[in-house]
Amino acid sequence: MNIAVVGTGYVGLVTGTCFAETGNKVTCIDIDEKKIERLKSGKITIYEPGLEPLFERNIRQGRLFFTTHLEEGIKNAKIIFLALPTPPGEDGSADLRYVLGVAEKLGSLLKDYTVVVDKSTVPVGTAEKVKEKIAAGARVDFDVVSNPEFLREGVAVEDFMKPERVVVGTSSQQAKGVMEALYAPFVRQGNPIIFMDERSAELTKYAANSFLATKISFMNEIANLCERVGADVDSVRKGMGTDSRIGKRFLFSGIGYGGSCFPKDVQALAKSSDEADYDFKILDAVMEVNLLQKVKMIPQIKQFFKNNLKEKTVAVWGLSFKPYTDDIREAPSLENIYALLEAEAVVKVHDPEAMENVKKILGNKVQYFDDPYDAVSGADAIFIATEWPEFRTPDFEKISSLLKNKVIFDGRNLYDLNQMKELGYTYFSIGRQTIYG
Repeated sequence: MNIAVVGTGYVGLVTGTCFAETGNKVTCIDIDEKKIERLKSGKITIYEPGLEPLFERNIRQGRLFFTTHLEEGIKNAKIIFLALPTPPGEDGSADLRYVLGVAEKLGSLLKDYTVVVDKSTVPVGTAEKVKEKIAAGARVDFDVVSNPEFLREGVAVEDFMKPERVVVGTSSQQAKGVMEALYAPFVRQGNPIIFMDERSAELTKYAANSFLATKISFMNEIANLCERVGADVDSVRKGMGTDSRIGKRFLFSGIGYGGSCFPKDVQALAKSSDEADYDFKILDAVMEVNLLQKVKMIPQIKQFFKNNLKEKTVAVWGLSFKPYTDDIREAPSLENIYALLEAEAVVKVHDPEAMENVKKILGNKVQYFDDPYDAVSGADAIFIATEWPEFRTPDFEKISSLLKNKVIFDGRNLYDLNQMKELGYTYFSIGRQTIYG
């Protein structure tokens, strides 16, 4: 099939590349001229494991193209995916200006029957708004389908190529047939394509992410209670996770969730609930818990240094909101860095992928190091904000020789308590006993 993808962010670029990988001709469209020129020259614009070889192969084999011109990009396309930003507004609602702006232009450009797909995460009722915008200028038949993405940054290629399920919202049998044919190569092992109405599909994405955010926040609350009563959250997690009704995933406590999806989607679902005159109390609690959890360790750091962080140096390991990505949107690391800087601490940072993105925000307010041990050298403490694999088994003897104080504030519970005790570290973690060296 000929496919157009409007938007070349995480979702758009992964979507376009993976559809090209199954033999489709895909044109990706974006108004950012510098980004499109970079993509045309074969240089990928995001960090996503496994994406680059697919990207390079499909450009080389003539299946993946890029343009800044909407009319050129959608020419001959049977399916047009809208993978555009829907950032949160000041009131938490999803901003649809980009989606509806493109929809308004599409109507007069369509030459034959086309399926227009909302791939962006959008509120209930968006498909109807998109359809209305297109219909105002359309002279041919078309359908608008909701097909929310369920891609996890860091494993997005695997999620796309081997989806657990594909959700498609449409009331059109013709559109259903087109989408079924498109996704057939991805579900050969029997995972379902779940067809439903457009509004249910739109709500499914928000419901899934909000439930996972709730699960994370619940475990963080359990961790906080563990600290009060002398229990160990890792033991509680194992006891809970083996219950098949609960499952093992998303039960790890830490300094809260971040990223481009969970914070935005929880806010948007809460706003949609308000607009429907429904008080979604759980979501309000989830947002409040996460906000507090992100900076939970700051009081501990201040207390350790007797409320005087002036000129104390803290090495921050991890800046991205999760491992295997350079995405720092809503990253807990940033909230902690802001708090440390406000307390007049010196902050030295290391992250395998996200430092360039942090530089755009913080500039020279912090010191950047390509080697994690260089960041630790001369520091008074380590603060771990992201669970990158290379942080799990560091050279503790080397760290001991570099740190002024053998103290680690671990926001991701990477290390074994007995090991920290044997090594003589003072070790703070989440929902577990504090070890004093």
